[in-house]
Amino acid sequence: MVAYPPAPARANSAAPPTRIPVGILGATGTVGQAFIAFLEDHPWFEVTWLGASDRSTGKRYGDATAWRLPGDLPVRIANLTVLGCHPDSDVPRLLFSALDAAAATDIERAFAQAGHTIVSNARNHRMDRDVPLLIPEINADHLALLARQHTSRSWTGQIVTNPNCATVALAMSLAPLTAFGIRRVMVTTMQALSGAGYPGVASLDSTANVIPFIAGEEEKLEQEVVKILGSINDAGVTPLAATVSASCNRVPVVDGHLISVSVELAESVTEAHLVDAWRQWRGVPQEMGLPSAPPAPVVYLDAPDRPQPRRDAGRDRGMTVSVGRLRRCPVLGWKFTALAHNTVRGAAGAAVLNAELLHAGGWLPG
Repeated sequence: MVAYPPAPARANSAAPPTRIPVGILGATGTVGQAFIAFLEDHPWFEVTWLGASDRSTGKRYGDATAWRLPGDLPVRIANLTVLGCHPDSDVPRLLFSALDAAAATDIERAFAQAGHTIVSNARNHRMDRDVPLLIPEINADHLALLARQHTSRSWTGQIVTNPNCATVALAMSLAPLTAFGIRRVMVTTMQALSGAGYPGVASLDSTANVIPFIAGEEEKLEQEVVKILGSINDAGVTPLAATVSASCNRVPVVDGHLISVSVELAESVTEAHLVDAWRQWRGVPQEMGLPSAPPAPVVYLDAPDRPQPRRDAGRDRGMTVSVGRLRRCPVLGWKFTALAHNTVRGAAGAAVLNAELLHAGGWLPG
């Protein structure tokens, strides 16, 4: 798994005068650990509260979890006491959710009802009509859905979600091509073992093997990407009018989801048009200079054998999507390969970038 270097210091008028206290729900699991690692030395946010299940409540974090990431668990975090996932006056207003889907619905709603902002990695609320499914470079305008949460639910807080880890690679590689009209997409994923959490896939199943099934994954890809690439209007989000077909596989790679994509476009374009679209694409995070935003959210690689998980997943602290192998597809028109770091851009890093956008855009209640 990736070792996280410090976030780059960037001058930004949105930077708070003091670091904002944040908490992590589901802090003892692998995604919770990824949040801790990614947030260490973050210029805007400081982890001050850790929540987990009853079996961990009351313990030092260092005693409640087995640290699985590279490097040592930060001493300050190790000494924090793990508390129950129940809203009270001592819980920070901004929370990152690394909760398992089995528990996330009720806990996240309870905190939102109590006035907290939940930036969630869980799947539970992604497809709710009034919940943004957010990739800030693509659909920052979908944060307008938060006003609907405040009026349609008895919440003084709010929930924002980031997509499935493989969806991130697909959506970010397709977003620059929407200008050419996306009609149909076929995607085959080769997903890393770390996406299954810890202990994840049994060694005898994963070693020198490919497992051509990941429960629920194909449906997430097919549904989430068209919401993310959709347009917001008075009725909510109108999904992108494209058909997506996904086949998902677990492969013996530690980090990095590699996807093979074929796409049919409405316009006739050249290879140069597509490569230029990827290389020129920027979004709100780059314009605002958000701390976790990579300089270029998508990088196109010319080498015929790239991207590769081992060589490219960690680019820009794991926040960049790498694209390569663009060529003609005899069925749909064009095909290419894309790669995203699944536990960074596909999980913890994605949620942190979402929170940075919420703060910089004034979406965090005082």
